[in-house]
Amino acid sequence: MTIQWFPGHMAKAIRLIKESLNQVDVVIELVDARIPESSRNPVLDETVTDQPRVLVLMKPDMADPNVTKQWLQHYRDLGQTALTIDAKKNIGISELIAAVTELAEPKMEKLRKKGIQHRSVRAMIVGIPNVGKSTLINRLVGKNQATTGNKPGVTRKNQWLKVGKKLELLDTPGILWPKFEDQTVGLRLAATGAIKDERLDFSDVVLYLIRYMKEYYPKSLLERYKLQEEPEHDVGWFEEIGRKRGCLMGGGDIDFDATAELILREYRSEKLGRISLERPEQ
Repeated sequence: MTIQWFPGHMAKAIRLIKESLNQVDVVIELVDARIPESSRNPVLDETVTDQPRVLVLMKPDMADPNVTKQWLQHYRDLGQTALTIDAKKNIGISELIAAVTELAEPKMEKLRKKGIQHRSVRAMIVGIPNVGKSTLINRLVGKNQATTGNKPGVTRKNQWLKVGKKLELLDTPGILWPKFEDQTVGLRLAATGAIKDERLDFSDVVLYLIRYMKEYYPKSLLERYKLQEEPEHDVGWFEEIGRKRGCLMGGGDIDFDATAELILREYRSEKLGRISLERPEQ
């Protein structure tokens, strides 16, 4: 299965971002802490050339904390400003505002020298679908001005929002890119919910998930599904888990589609634990 999702509104969103860049001082790039590199949109590297960027790892409560620490160090070693935010718990908000203010200071100093004294810092916030952008914006703004939803493609247009008296945010729609050169990237995005489920074959996504967890988190699978030992082959995991959970068809055969949907749902709801799906050394 080839995974791809680039509807027309995303192409339009990319055009709007390009047209709006000259209005902002800083770009806030949101990525999923479980897949930081796979959730970075390569279009931004081609587009954001003049503005400083702060990289925000969202949903760190769903990721392996040790792996997240490795990612933060990885990006900082590359000279990038990187931090984590748990928007649901309001953790990391003040650090983000401080980072944006610091990155914007050279631009603001130039404006002050030109006699422009009281202009707010202007930041554009960008990211893939379903990364938690709207939840973060509502935390920053202090009210529900951005529509939220646990599915990709909620925000559909650019909008300016005020954060206190010294910061303005340009909210943009969640965007992917036209083609995933590496299909592993597509599988990671699919597993974490950045691609509409209607576009997916759950069995392929969960097969990737099982293979990854077999290597890095085998105990999580065994304990969650009360398995005594690891099945010998990948299909065996489907069979054992499906049988344990009663995902059966007529005649007692395993319903592989239902089993895959069950495993994917439990991964996304953290019932398998805090699982990161990529590491810096990969």
